[in-house]
Amino acid sequence: MTDLFEKRAPAAPLAERMRPETLDDVVGQSHLLGAGKPLRLAFESGRPHSMILWGPPGTGKTTLAQLMARVFDAEFIPLSAVMSGVRDIREAIEHARATLQRSGRHTLLFVDEVHRFNKSQQDAFLPYVEQGLVTFIGATTENPSFEVNGALLSRTQVYVLTALSEEELAVLFERTHEQALPHLHFTGDARQLLIGYADGDARRLLNCMEQVGVAAEVDGISEISADYAGNMLARGRRRFDKGGDEFHDQISALHKSVRGSSPDAALYWMCRMLDGGADPLYIGRRLIRAATEDIGLADPRALRVAMDAVEAYERLGSPEGELSLAQAVLYLACAPKSNAAYLAYNKARACVADNPSQPVPVHLRNAPTRLMKDLGHGHGYRYAHDYPEAYAAGENYFPEGMREIHFYRPTTHGLEARISEKLAYLRELDTQAKDA
Repeated sequence: MTDLFEKRAPAAPLAERMRPETLDDVVGQSHLLGAGKPLRLAFESGRPHSMILWGPPGTGKTTLAQLMARVFDAEFIPLSAVMSGVRDIREAIEHARATLQRSGRHTLLFVDEVHRFNKSQQDAFLPYVEQGLVTFIGATTENPSFEVNGALLSRTQVYVLTALSEEELAVLFERTHEQALPHLHFTGDARQLLIGYADGDARRLLNCMEQVGVAAEVDGISEISADYAGNMLARGRRRFDKGGDEFHDQISALHKSVRGSSPDAALYWMCRMLDGGADPLYIGRRLIRAATEDIGLADPRALRVAMDAVEAYERLGSPEGELSLAQAVLYLACAPKSNAAYLAYNKARACVADNPSQPVPVHLRNAPTRLMKDLGHGHGYRYAHDYPEAYAAGENYFPEGMREIHFYRPTTHGLEARISEKLAYLRELDTQAKDA
């Protein structure tokens, strides 16, 4: 009689069972693993070296580290920066030292999520990497330039892994279907749904296939339609890490699409960010910046449109308020562009920072009291409205002895074309006044 409480080892997840056993089994990363490519050469060299594997989730970082240990017949010690501390690092190093003394085998120390270790924890690896006691392999989803300290970074080679394409995910889908789920029939739409849902993440694709497979077994069916697969999968977010590289890359793409006058691309990136869980108000703040930085006085209404969109979202919330942001994205992308105000501001700030403070000319000073008037404050000031066209031609508004600087150079785009004409006309009046 079977003991109802008999302990049975749980089956490994599908993603673990389908983990590649050879380098040729790896799907994706052809720019690193193809013939003559850097990581392929590293495997073939017979000499392991320390490295950082940087890429989004599900791109093969752990798999490559395990394969490297197998190819080089090295002891494999995995650490997770989420769960480990300096004590775990010391224990791993002692294990590596004991392994070397006992069997002569080298150790490959794999640190997942290495960016989560602080500086002192990262520093703890340095002497052992320098001694060659361990080959260090760090995996990170964040830019190592910012998240890994310089000393450790200088001792490693950085390899950039990319999200899998739909074609690569399709290869993985077919392989998994054939080897692990041959009893199921996936319709073309279901296949495409799962591949799209994975969003470049191999592990996510395998987890989704396993989830659908388990549900199908429970329901006693073998035909997997798109509707069935969709119902079995709770709606999740795409790859999007607020504050991480994916976040900054997408907001950069949105801003540059607006600047480049591509309304469709701008709208796409806005929707990508919203779909990924970005705060709509963060997008709104970036639109306000774009209105001033890239449109400026070519269309002064752009700033008001962006401000109104943010205010509308604050009143309506999601999802109704997102339409206001979409309208602002389209308006800003279609508006005439000028960064003249942005450049002028930066030049003026640099001028003030690089030069000594100059006193305000006496004729421009405020004179609210008799003493100030007696000291000459405001004397000789020419009130612009007393002159034709409300312009006191030839007047100087810079500090005494400081040459006039034209920080602002309007473009010929939108309203700035008229502003440029107006300023040119006023400068001609200045010239005439000085010559008179």
